Amino acid sequence: MDTSRQERTLKEPRPRRLAIGGGLTLALAIALFGFWRLLPTPLFQTPVADILVARNGELLQARIAADGQWRFPPLAHVPERFAAALVHYEDKRFRQHPGVDPIAIARALRINWQRGRVVSGGSTLTMQVARLALQQPQRSISAKLVEALLALRLETAYSKDEILALYANNAPFGGNVVGLEAAAWRYFRRAPDDLSWAEACTLAVLPNSPSLVHLSRNRGRLEAKRNTVLQRLFEREVIDAQTLALAIAEPLTAVPRELPNAAPHLLETLRAQDPHRHRYFATIDPQLQTMATDVVREHSLALARQEIHNAAAIIVDNRSFEVLAYVGNSKWSSVGGRGHAVDIIRRPRSTGSILKPLLFAAMLEQGELLPQMLIADIPTQYGGYSPENFDREYRGAVAADVALAQSLNVPAVRLLRRYGVERFYDLLADAGMTTLSRPAADYGLTLVLGGAEGTLWDATSMYANLADTARGQVTDGATPRRQVHVLRADNELAQPIAQPPAPTNRANRIGPGAAWLTLNALLEVTRPGEEGHWRNFASTHKLAWKTGTSWGLRDAWAIGTNDRYTIGVWVGNATGEGRPGLTGSSAAAPLMFSLVARLEPGGWFAPPYNAMKQVDVCRNDGYLANDSCESRRIWVPRGSHFDQQTPYNRLVHLDATARWRVDSSCEPPAAIRHQPWFVLPAAQEGYFRRLHTSYRPLPDYRGDCLARTDTTDGSALDFLYPNDNARIYVPRDLDGHVGRTVFEAAHRRPDATLYWHVDDEYAGSTSGHHQLSVPLAGGQHVVTIVDASGRRVDRRVTILDRSATAP
Repeated sequence: MDTSRQERTLKEPRPRRLAIGGGLTLALAIALFGFWRLLPTPLFQTPVADILVARNGELLQARIAADGQWRFPPLAHVPERFAAALVHYEDKRFRQHPGVDPIAIARALRINWQRGRVVSGGSTLTMQVARLALQQPQRSISAKLVEALLALRLETAYSKDEILALYANNAPFGGNVVGLEAAAWRYFRRAPDDLSWAEACTLAVLPNSPSLVHLSRNRGRLEAKRNTVLQRLFEREVIDAQTLALAIAEPLTAVPRELPNAAPHLLETLRAQDPHRHRYFATIDPQLQTMATDVVREHSLALARQEIHNAAAIIVDNRSFEVLAYVGNSKWSSVGGRGHAVDIIRRPRSTGSILKPLLFAAMLEQGELLPQMLIADIPTQYGGYSPENFDREYRGAVAADVALAQSLNVPAVRLLRRYGVERFYDLLADAGMTTLSRPAADYGLTLVLGGAEGTLWDATSMYANLADTARGQVTDGATPRRQVHVLRADNELAQPIAQPPAPTNRANRIGPGAAWLTLNALLEVTRPGEEGHWRNFASTHKLAWKTGTSWGLRDAWAIGTNDRYTIGVWVGNATGEGRPGLTGSSAAAPLMFSLVARLEPGGWFAPPYNAMKQVDVCRNDGYLANDSCESRRIWVPRGSHFDQQTPYNRLVHLDATARWRVDSSCEPPAAIRHQPWFVLPAAQEGYFRRLHTSYRPLPDYRGDCLARTDTTDGSALDFLYPNDNARIYVPRDLDGHVGRTVFEAAHRRPDATLYWHVDDEYAGSTSGHHQLSVPLAGGQHVVTIVDASGRRVDRRVTILDRSATAP
């Protein structure tokens, strides 16, 4: 009986013990779970500023955070000087305690008891991080307990260095400045790693009481606190006596400074492209950026007197393809209606003539052009399109490289028609023009004269690639296109954010030989008018350069390149308003040359001889030489298959006086003189002779040889307008009658008379200036001109009555 009672006595407490044990275990689990859940995710949810950092670590630009605070994106590490100053000022046992320092708490309780008020809180740096994360301004006992618990939890999740970084990135530094990096730039205009000991100690004491200790007030108290920290660092052998003395002698900075405002448009563009990045490491050289900004503003002030309010510039390193300077507009302003907030570098604008060098280079590469071959510069019409040169003059015939350097529109359009709009469209797309949003046929022949919009970024990149290709040594025209970039990888300041782009897979259709010849054409040929003044510049800087002006004087371009740099400039009004004088040569080129003058002189490209070959051409027309011209040797791309001999040099037969052409029917063969002669077509000759007084017209046949007049010599006369198979729209006048169609022709002899026929019916004659207006009904017609010698030229045209086709 006693035994069974004893057994019951031993068994009865066991369920109770199990319940107590289970309850304690559950409570501990809940406590541990609660402790674990103390840590917010993420720890800080405050918005951050967007910042742009230069290639050397300097701050270029910052955009304030959404809550109005200058809070920079978090740094991954804390500079040694600031870390040492902070720890020795705030929490000397930081490296030893687990987040809460019992010694500091006991000390704080003793001091507060002695003073009769709260003087010290005993908070560790980890507890201060907890308070910042919880955003608890009050300092009650309950708040301290929560901070202590969170501090213990923080120590289990972060290393000591990471906790220091959390503090440095989120501590208040007075006013609306939050975090060490923002404070370093705001107060000392330098990166945290570059702070002196005095500056680091100044910032170490600011978060302790930023409202009482401030650079603008209580400066004596701030200086005393700074010096106290410096003395502690000396006593604990962190700094030596000389460093202490120099640091104490260092004066406090005056007042908070404005943050750098060097590249606002670039930062806004990067934010739009990648809004979640916040910290952008750029390839920008801060000195060149400042220089370029000042030069653009200086020129913009002068241009503003002409109601030209916007300008942009970009400088590219031709070796690395890094952007060294990026000035998106003449200034930054979101008010005033002048478009100063627009990043012009990335805004599509009419390209004017800036794309002509690519057509020149492509035709050289494909063997469809020789550098100095003559191109017709005469009144021209294709369909309803009639290109005109900027000066509205014609030169008859002009060397291709001269036409390029002088930016003549008519020769460029004639070359594009020969090359093909579709091919040129594809070439531009492959070269990096990203704004071709419509089919090639929509642009037509205007593609080479600004019919398509392009960006200064793309255009400068294409010229940089042309320079890069000219430097190359490959001969197959397969140089990979490189991409200009403004973001860089930076392993020292942060994790890499953008590797320099690898060369694209698209093959460049322009080889080194063609690129080098093109750039030389833009370097050597004398420019007319205002552009001629820039020849003096070549004495110190070798530069291939090209200007462009859009229709309506809305956009002025200038791009220059050499072995070292490519400089792109745009000038105009962001609103699209045209202004007199807004041309590439008068508005953009001076700005470009001002920038170039402030750069280190660049070299020139060594001739890529292994990518070229020599051919013999006629000195006077640039075509492959025959036996009837004086020849010279020139370089052409090695792959060029150009095979057209001169069409303008031929052997003529003259009498003894050399005044008349003869043949064996009127002159003994032994007396005939055989002489080479340069003969242009009639359509070109008249314009050409006005500019080249040494040009000798082809002599006529002597009178007794008239029977042998060459009626098949089509070069003696030709139509200036229209082209064969032209479609001509003729409007009706106010009375409803179909208007008259104007035809124009040229003859080698200034005193020649031409006889006009329409559909084999006589329509009239002209002398001197050969222009005739004829009333033609809608439909197809054949217009014929005949001179006194019986030479004739026909033109087939189709007259379209606009009113008849109107809906």
